[in-house]
Amino acid sequence: MKAKNRDQSLSDSRELDGSYDQLTGNPSTSQSKKTIKQRFLKLLPCCKPSAAPSISQSNVEDDFELSTVCHRPESMDKLQEQTKFTKKELQVLYRGFKNECPSGVVNEENFKNIYSQFFPQGDSSMYAHFLFEAFDTNKNGSVSFEDFVFGLSIILRGTINDRLNWAFNLYDLNKDGCITKEEMLDIMRSIYDMMGKYTYPTMQDDAPREHVESFFQKMDRNNDGVVTIEEFIESCKKDENIMQSMQLFDNVI
Repeated sequence: MKAKNRDQSLSDSRELDGSYDQLTGNPSTSQSKKTIKQRFLKLLPCCKPSAAPSISQSNVEDDFELSTVCHRPESMDKLQEQTKFTKKELQVLYRGFKNECPSGVVNEENFKNIYSQFFPQGDSSMYAHFLFEAFDTNKNGSVSFEDFVFGLSIILRGTINDRLNWAFNLYDLNKDGCITKEEMLDIMRSIYDMMGKYTYPTMQDDAPREHVESFFQKMDRNNDGVVTIEEFIESCKKDENIMQSMQLFDNVI
């Protein structure tokens, strides 16, 4: 029974990254098993498996894969049903996720480190914190591959309402159902910090607060000092620039 569970675990992992052909039971022709194992070894040079004369190299590599992947994602078919990605797209996403997170999950510190690579000119740590909170739907301090693709499916393939709801949840920092000026100011400051001080034209120190005031003038319809989800969605749908920016994500993958 233990060996059967072990084989099933390996099969599911290989199916996700495209290194295993379910129909033939053989390694994928596009990317061999050896190539994938070599990539793991390069990513984790300090965790190389020790060779044992009595165990085949294949078994050593299999043990290495199981020991480094502490979270095994849902099956490919189930993820395909729950998201708006094709099987091929999920395999591409999983390869990228596994390259950055060989253990199968990413904590906030690693998430910040990965995100900082895209914005070396500024400090992206606070915005990455807010983004991590939005992806960490289970609130367990880590983002799994499932968490990642569920959020990405909404951002890239969701309806306009789906995307706006996700954005509202990102801005609603304390999750009380409304956005305050303080919350939006925290978001705006994190975005300006992420973009850096050497942008052109140079941004003024009071730019985040001015952006927040403009945001509330447009969206706080009843002037009660907070923006509800209804006000947010209604105002965004009437803003041509926001609608155009939403459409930019349609063909990312």
